Amino acid sequence: MADKRAKKAAQRATSNVFTMFEQKQVQEFKEAFGLMDQDRDGSISLDDLKEVYSSLGKTPKESDLKGMLEETGGSVNFTKLLTLFGDRLNGTDAEDILMSAFKTFDEDTKGVLYRNNLQELLTSMGKPNERLTDVEFKQMLEGAPVDTKGLLDYTAFTKQIKRGKEDD
Repeated sequence: MADKRAKKAAQRATSNVFTMFEQKQVQEFKEAFGLMDQDRDGSISLDDLKEVYSSLGKTPKESDLKGMLEETGGSVNFTKLLTLFGDRLNGTDAEDILMSAFKTFDEDTKGVLYRNNLQELLTSMGKPNERLTDVEFKQMLEGAPVDTKGLLDYTAFTKQIKRGKEDD
């Protein structure tokens, strides 16, 4: 059963990534990926990055190249590359950054926040141009896992933001 869920999650993540872009954009990314995948093994590795930079007349430190791959969680296949571009272009932060932001407001570290408290914080704190309006806050939480007591499960919400809704 866990294998089925993992397959569904992978399929959903893949399909979500491809819907972020127009077909022409996907083709352009595919061409760029082909240029970076020097050994044509379907993923961009440390050696691929070295060769790409070398072809551009650059010689970055190996530690810098390793840092790039660590930032992505290892070698990069085409789907992961699209996800990285999608996240950057759509302005969503990495999952751990979103979790840290929610944890900042979670005083008792239970993994939940009261919807009303979060609304008060996000609509009144910070500079006026950074505050959410009540309408923006409502839009942000549309479809979020908030229970009948008004508690937002921010771990589930973060996953929902980054990976899409889970199928029941």
